[in-house]
Order: sequence, then C-alpha cells, then structure tokens
Amino acid sequence: MTQDQETIQLHGPGVTIADVVAVARESARVELSREAIERMSAARDIVDRLAEGEPKYGISTGFGALATVSIPRDRRQALQVALVRSHAAGMGDPVEDEVVRAMMLLRARTLALGASGARPRVAQAMVDALNADITPIVPEYGSLGASGDLAPLAHGALALMGEGEVHVAGERCHAAGALRDAGLEPLVLHEKEGLSVTNGTDAILGMLCLAIDDSSRLVMQADMIAALTVEGLLATDGPFADDLQQLRPQPGQAVSAANLRLMLEDSPIVASHKSDDVRVQDAYSVRCTPSVHGAVRDTLDHVRRVAENELASAIDNPMVLPDGRVESCGNFHGAPLGFGADFLAIAVSEIGAIAERRMDRLLDKTRNHGLPPFLASEVGVDSGLMIGHYTAAAMASENKRLSVPASVDSLPTSGMQEDHVSMAWGAARKLRRVIDNVRRILAIELVIAARAIDLRAPLEPAVATAVVIAALRQEVDGPGPDRYLAPDLSRAEALLASDLFETQLESAGVILS
Repeated sequence: MTQDQETIQLHGPGVTIADVVAVARESARVELSREAIERMSAARDIVDRLAEGEPKYGISTGFGALATVSIPRDRRQALQVALVRSHAAGMGDPVEDEVVRAMMLLRARTLALGASGARPRVAQAMVDALNADITPIVPEYGSLGASGDLAPLAHGALALMGEGEVHVAGERCHAAGALRDAGLEPLVLHEKEGLSVTNGTDAILGMLCLAIDDSSRLVMQADMIAALTVEGLLATDGPFADDLQQLRPQPGQAVSAANLRLMLEDSPIVASHKSDDVRVQDAYSVRCTPSVHGAVRDTLDHVRRVAENELASAIDNPMVLPDGRVESCGNFHGAPLGFGADFLAIAVSEIGAIAERRMDRLLDKTRNHGLPPFLASEVGVDSGLMIGHYTAAAMASENKRLSVPASVDSLPTSGMQEDHVSMAWGAARKLRRVIDNVRRILAIELVIAARAIDLRAPLEPAVATAVVIAALRQEVDGPGPDRYLAPDLSRAEALLASDLFETQLESAGVILS
C-alpha cells in the first residue's frame, strides 16, 4: 500500500500498521490498484472454471460441518446469501467504528492478494463503503477467532449486500438507504465469495494494529511521566546511566533509560540533592522503571512483527493458487494474533501497575520526602489527590484480571469440525480495555507528579519536564484548594490521547523514542 496526499493505493501486499491507522482513525481514502484488480480477476477465472467441475469446498458445497453437501448450480447464489445472513449472528453493543473500518480495509487487502478467488467487485464494495463513510454495525460478541472473525465479517458483508444497519457520519441507519444515498449498488455474491468475505482475522488484526499504535505512544509517555515523578520524589537519575544500562543489554531497557536521561537532563531538582541525601537508593518502582518499561517495549516489538507478518498474509479458506488448485488450509486460525494480544495486554498492564506504585509514593507523606499528605493545600480540610490514586488502583486491579490470557481457552464448535479455536477476538477486545485503563492511570500520575513538582518551588524542574508541565497547565490548573477532580483527570487523559506533549517536547529539541 502506498500513500499520497489524500489517497491510499491498495495493492494487497505492502499494507502497514500506519496505513491501518490512517484509514481507521483518520478516514484516509482508499483506492484499488490496477495490479490488484488484475490479480483478483485472474484468480476469479480459476474459480469460474472449477465451478463447472467436481465439487469443491466453498464453491459448490456447503460449509463447515456441511462441507460434504453438494449444492446445485442454480442454488449457489442463494448459498452465498444464506451463509452471510446465518453467520451475522453477533450480539451485544456495537464495536467501535474504527475497528470496523480497519476490518473492512484488511478484508479488502486479503482479497486484493488474489488468493481468495473473489471478483474485484467485492473488494471494491468494501473500498467504496470506506470512502463513503459507511460503517457496518458489528456487535461485540460472536467471534471465536476460529475461521477468523466469522460473525463480525458477516455483519460487515451483510451491510454491503444492503441488509442490516450501518453508521453514516455517526448516525445509525439501514444499510440499503445508506448505500442508495451514496450512489452505491448492493453487493451480489457469486460462488466462493460468501466464504471470502467472512473467513479472515481482519477484525482481530485491525484491533491489534490499533493497539500497537496506542501502545507505542503510551510507553513513550510512561517514560516522560516517570521523569516527572523522579523530580517530584527528589529521586536520583543515577540508575539510568548509560554505562549501567550496558551491563544489561536489553534493547527496550536502554531506550527507556535514554528517555529518562533526556527528560531529566540538567534538572535543578535532581542536582539539589546530589549530596547529603540520607537515602541510599530509590524504591524499585522508580529505580527499575527502565527495566519494566523496557520489557514492555521489547514485547511490543515482538507483537509488531507478528502483526506485520499477518499484514503480509493471505487469510482465507480455501485458497486459490496460481497453478489452478483450490486447497483448504488453516491460515484463518487466530492463534498468532491471540497470543500477541495476550502478551501485549500483560506487558502494557505493567506500565499501569508500576505507575500506580510511583504515584502512591508521591502522595504518602512518610515516603514523599517533605511534601504534604496527598499533596493537599489545606491538610485536613482538603483531601488533595487522594482519591485520584484510588481510581488508578481500581484500574490497575482490573488490568490484572484483563491480563489473564484468553488464547489458552478453546471451545469446539461446528459439530466438532472447528474443534480448536483461538479466542483471539476476546484477547484483542480486552487488550483495548487495558490500553484505555493504562492511559487513564498515566493521566493520574501526570497530574500528581506535576503538582508535586510545583510544590517543590523554588526548585525548578528540567527543561523537558517543565515543557510537559506547561502543556498540562493549559488544561489542568496547579495546586490549590480541593476542586472537582474528575474533569482535571479527564482533560489530562485527553491530552495523552493527543500528540500535544510530543509536539511541545520536539519544539524544545527533546525527541523521545
């Protein structure tokens, strides 16, 4: 996939995580390339020839446990419609539009590889819906990550057929009317195409790509915020020294330590207690920050490779091969993505776990080295930021439950034909919740650490940490009497979801990795 100023050219191969994010979150336009259309047309010719011969799974037979049932030619189009309708069996609240947009892009990506045997018209229908901002409504429950995301993909395909419901510019409406208003014709599926629009890991992969994008920002922000906590606690930057890090050559740890050094460079607060400090060493939650954050980075790198491999994969069943064979396979099984989502949930949750421990030290007068209890303005009358910590602790605790792997579970379905399933959809869904929780936990640590530094005046923070505090103060006031705290925390969360801190730091010449 290549991207110019406004339009992403979808070739099939070459799709990146950044492309997925651009289409899912930024509504980038998509266009099928000529090469992709030619590739799909060639594969379709194979399917059309095979439709005249002996029974072939997905072309002239039933599906799953019904694969031995031969379907007469005059009933095969009805077979495709019945497949999509019956598989659109999800329940629960709709998943996020960004997830569905990612799913549609990635299903079109697989079709564009030309190994599915679907006509170019099918991929074009997905591209047209994306460009018209028509987003199928996909219920949260229904996927086992077995033959990929059968139910979610079926809900997506159903909308392209003019059935079911969609979101258009955020408004819920019937699919038929949305297609008509956009000047689009409902999709009519031919042989094999019912399977081609429902057999894939596209929603799981889309969620994993979005999670990778979010986690990359979170781990950098975690380093940034931890540096503020170091200053707020009058802790030392000694453990982050480069020569110490080289004694343990874990790549992610080296990056996090370098970020902390950069954030704390020439900090007057850190310099103020270089000597005559009775403390021998800082607590683990401070001293070991690079080890924990770095391990998250290394896990993230592994999961990114898994996602990139999947982005280069043809995910369908059966597969149409250039030599004319149509072969069944297991490429649709979600195990690689399920493991990746579970690994990442475990790792990212630890960003929140160690942040919760750091903020607890900042609020405890017996451990915060001279700051008032809970950073309150009028101790006794004011509770300060006490209950902000409660909120962080609640989410850190929830993350422990959410980090229990989903991918170790399996329930057999389809008359024991699908007797081992990945549960990767559940792994990806809970990963999204872990990420949201960690962003909120970091927002709370940011508010607490910034207030602690303000209370250290007249000592001044480092240039980089001062930039972060100044950016925060555009939305969140500094120390003072107790006020309605939830809006402050919400505004800090919104700032972390934006690129404000990165932009302000880069303007000051501080570029974090």
